[in-house]
Parts: sequence; C-alpha cells; structure tokens
Amino acid sequence: MKYDAIIIGAGAAGLFAAMHIGKKGKSALVIDHAKKPAEKIRISGGGRCNFTNIKVNPENFLSKNPKFCISALRRYTPQDFIKLIEEYGIQYHEKTLGQLFCDHSSQEIIDMLLDECKKYNVKVELSTSVLEVQKDKAFKIKTSRNQGLETPNLIIATGGLSIPKMGATGYAYDIAKQFGIDVIEPEPALVPLIFSDELLEFCKDLTGIAVDTIVKFKKQIFKEAILFTHKGLSGPAILQISSYINIGDTIEINLRPDMNIFEYLKDRQRG
Repeated sequence: MKYDAIIIGAGAAGLFAAMHIGKKGKSALVIDHAKKPAEKIRISGGGRCNFTNIKVNPENFLSKNPKFCISALRRYTPQDFIKLIEEYGIQYHEKTLGQLFCDHSSQEIIDMLLDECKKYNVKVELSTSVLEVQKDKAFKIKTSRNQGLETPNLIIATGGLSIPKMGATGYAYDIAKQFGIDVIEPEPALVPLIFSDELLEFCKDLTGIAVDTIVKFKKQIFKEAILFTHKGLSGPAILQISSYINIGDTIEINLRPDMNIFEYLKDRQRG
C-alpha cells in the first residue's frame, strides 16, 4: 500500500505533521506501537497541557545549529496554533512567562489533533510495531499489521528517551544510524534533579512544597518556581536549568529572591 507520507510516532509532532500533510490533499499514515496516541500531551502541564508559549523565539531553542528553527517558527507561529485552539473552542489561560495551559484537560488537545487528522483522511494505526525500514527508490516499511507499505516521504516522530515507562525508546536514533546520519550523543534535558541519600534525608520535610526562586548556572538564569519532590527537585526553573548542566556541575538556587538576607540577619541581631 502506498502513501504520500508515512509518519512513525503518534505524538504531538507526528499528529501535527500528518494533519498538515492531509490538509494539502496528500495521503498520510501514522504508525505507533502504543495503545493510545499522544501520551506525553496527556500528562504534560499536570494534565492541562502547556500547549504553547506566546513569547517563543529562536533564542529559546538549544541546538548545534542556532539558525535551525528560524524558518519553522516563521512559517508557523504560536498565534497560528492559538487560532486553531480557539476554532475548537478550547478554553485556556496564561501562566507565568507566556505559558498557555488548557483550562480543563490536555485530552482536548489530543482530541483536536485526532479530529484534524480524521478531517483530512489521515489514517492512524496504534498498537502497531515497525519491523523493518528499507529504502530503494522509496521507503519500504514492514509492520506487525502490514508487510508492504511504501512511501517517498518518511517522517520519524518518535521523540527521545525521556519517559521509557510511557513507551519512549531510542528508535529514532537507530533509524538515523541505519541510514548513516550522524547522531549527537543524547543527554538528559528538561528533567528533574535527583538528590543523594544524604541530601534527600535533609530535605524530606519539604516534599510537596513549591517556592518561587532564582536558579542560576553560569550565565543562564531562570526566575520561576521549584518543587521539592520525594526524589529531589523539579518545577519549571529546575527543568529549564537541567538543559544546561552535566553531572558534577554546581547550580545556585536563591530560595528568597525577594529578600536581602544580609539585611534580614542584621535586623535579627538588632532585635
């Protein structure tokens, strides 16, 4: 069976790509090994999905090629996605620093993407494993459902290794290596930080507490909340700074950025 495009991965990127291919009148097939689509959307933002940021610009993206994302951001802006959200009547609100969240449930975003795919005759096959990908004049794909798929355009939208429990794998890296594409060694990013046993014991009474902070590493500064968890630290500021640090690096956390601690201690001494 032939398609104009086959997309491996039914997450946000895969469904988004598929719906736009279908919108252009092209045939598209989305394949995913998971039972449900877009699980990362479902759990993001505490179940309310931080679906975009109105202040997005190229400087917010980390890449070996800083110009890589410029054309994409110019061709499809956050405002374009907001317009689609509003067409579907999805209510949303802005949190700090331009972050937009659904008022109700992230499932609304998933349903919207699936509805767009359905509208433009995109076929979505879940619980389907890709067994083999080869390329001659076109890509030839074998799956657990179909041994004879063919397409001139193959999109790998399987993401990275971020949440293995949710089905994330290194499949994209394997395919890249199969076709001779250089792969930069993956490193953790946008992840929580795990405490040592000693520090965890020291902070255990703080579990569940969120604090507005300033987190700093070299020239990178994030003025957002952190969250003490049963394993260590999470929250927006920690997730952001994690993209810039490696094991062994030291970060600075100001737990009371609104207070001059020296003046406070002086006042305590006077009192």
